[in-house]
Amino acid sequence: RMQAMMEKKLLDMAKSMEDALDDELHRMNNMDADDLENIRRKRLEAMKGAQDKRKAWLAKGHGELRDISDEKEFFSEMKGEDKMVVHFYRNNWPCKVMDMHLGALSKRHLETKFCRIDAEKSQFLTERLKIWMLPTLACISKEKVLDYVVGFDDLGGTDDFPTEHLRLCLASKNMLTYEGGDNDIDVDPRARAKQNEEPEAIRNLRKGGPRGTGNLELNSDDEDSDFD
Repeated sequence: RMQAMMEKKLLDMAKSMEDALDDELHRMNNMDADDLENIRRKRLEAMKGAQDKRKAWLAKGHGELRDISDEKEFFSEMKGEDKMVVHFYRNNWPCKVMDMHLGALSKRHLETKFCRIDAEKSQFLTERLKIWMLPTLACISKEKVLDYVVGFDDLGGTDDFPTEHLRLCLASKNMLTYEGGDNDIDVDPRARAKQNEEPEAIRNLRKGGPRGTGNLELNSDDEDSDFD
């Protein structure tokens, strides 16, 4: 089901890009000198606008996976944000996998603020937002939670999903701007863990979530999935 959804998404993106290219070629074939000058001026204005946006986003903490220390900081960070993804995590392998993918996306998609907060230290938020499994991503816009990504089920059901799956998933929820055709940011959590000498974390991947994905239910009896 996930593969079919991804294929349809990519086909729709390709068709949209092809139609837009055809329209642009038709328009360019009928241009005169004044039209070309107007295009040049508008492109310069667009470049300046994009540069100003980039500076504003960086000033607000975009471009990295930011740590949120408590609930007060959570509400402060989301104020005025059009696109914000917050990872509710704990110190386990599935959440580390999610962090690696989010870190890669945060550098590529400056239009979105990416943050993470320790679920064990923010029980008020987890109860209010009904967070019941880790990892969970809260998709926020204009100070409202619009949707969630719960565990890995929407990403293929395993912990070795490519970054592109998460990218398309978040794009489908309007949490980042992406039209496909640029999938060169995939990270390999297992290889990175090996470099960091964490093979035991991989071998001990728990099977607490559905279909053995390693997702951890907060209300399970597993000692690593309950709040202290």
